Amino acid sequence: MNTQATAQKVKKAPKMSGVVVSNKMVKTIVVAVDTLKTHPKYLKQYRSTKKYKVHTEGNHAIGEKVVFQECRPISKDKRHKIVTEE
Repeated sequence: MNTQATAQKVKKAPKMSGVVVSNKMVKTIVVAVDTLKTHPKYLKQYRSTKKYKVHTEGNHAIGEKVVFQECRPISKDKRHKIVTEE
């Protein structure tokens, strides 16, 4: 049996960018990501904000832009890690 043919490709998680809104936890920051959505009936665009808890080793200031991506679960709420700081 050929193992290369049966092996599945691992997809990389997409990178997201957002703004740090809280840095009060140890090794964790809260990042808010804004997205524009369109209402299905009225076709008006509106802004939707979602907050993610992101694992980090460094210090990040509130208002700083960061890029992060999904990773293995680190704790109950943390499933993302920092990729780069902008």
